[in-house]
Amino acid sequence: MKITRRAALGGLAAAAVVRPAFAAPEKVTYLFPAPSFLPAFMPFHIALKRGYYTKNNVEVTFQTGKGGADVAKQVGVGNADVGGGLGETTMIVRPNGLPVRAVAQLGSHPLFQLVTRKESNIKSLADLRGKKLGVIGYQDTGYYALLATIASANLKRTDLEVQAVGPAGVTQLMIAKSLDGIMATPEWAIAIEKAGIALDYHPIESIFPAMAQAILSSDKMIKERPAAVGGFVKSVIHALKDCMEDPKAAVKDYVAAVPQHAGKEALMEEILRRYVKEVYATTPASALGTFDPKRMKTVQGFYLENKIIQSAVPVDELYTNQFIG
Repeated sequence: MKITRRAALGGLAAAAVVRPAFAAPEKVTYLFPAPSFLPAFMPFHIALKRGYYTKNNVEVTFQTGKGGADVAKQVGVGNADVGGGLGETTMIVRPNGLPVRAVAQLGSHPLFQLVTRKESNIKSLADLRGKKLGVIGYQDTGYYALLATIASANLKRTDLEVQAVGPAGVTQLMIAKSLDGIMATPEWAIAIEKAGIALDYHPIESIFPAMAQAILSSDKMIKERPAAVGGFVKSVIHALKDCMEDPKAAVKDYVAAVPQHAGKEALMEEILRRYVKEVYATTPASALGTFDPKRMKTVQGFYLENKIIQSAVPVDELYTNQFIG
């Protein structure tokens, strides 16, 4: 059978008609609350290195904000599509008219805990009176977690000196013995100890159920671009599971993605394993990434009772679990 050039071209045209069209990737801007190279943000880099964003049809641009509360503001006004804070960040900013809610949580335990220099002899929260404590900044949710922590001991902000010292200052000033304590992430505590400073740990979860890192987005973004939000969340949670299942392999890819940590693989693995144990661990495992409305209600009530926030909003406006699973 003879096939003419016209017939062949016609066949190609028909094939072009039935060939499935692939949607362009959703462009997403993510705002980190602190410098992006910090190990706390390991899952985000691993998701990029392992191609999870591409797999979920999102094209991500990373930028850095000035703490979780500032990130929430930028997300709320549309300057970023998604951003990072803590699980309780939305209850701090939403009463001020910012339509932001949390869409995923990186674990079920607090990101921050209070650590103090052993030689400062702080045996209980009451011993914080008159001491110098450091936080990243007054717009960071670690600061609000500190306020809630000291409120549980009937201490006011004015009963101690709280300094905003930036992400580098929290470790440097502890090592220099210029601070008595900080609200610390796991990597900060490890860095201070490796510099020869003995620490006392004051886990805050037993005081009030503070929360892990959270991914935040706006009501507008969630409604109008759910595929973009869902693709980003799915990518990060996939990477988070990788971190929990094989920390050594995860660190290898993380260091490849963030080369300034080259040569520090053992340290990065030590940090990640502490995250897995102290922050990420979730029971049941299927609940990883989700929010517990009872916990959200308890935390918001604590913040309101201690006047860290002036008003509360309905708990179901603070978060959504629709992108998990």
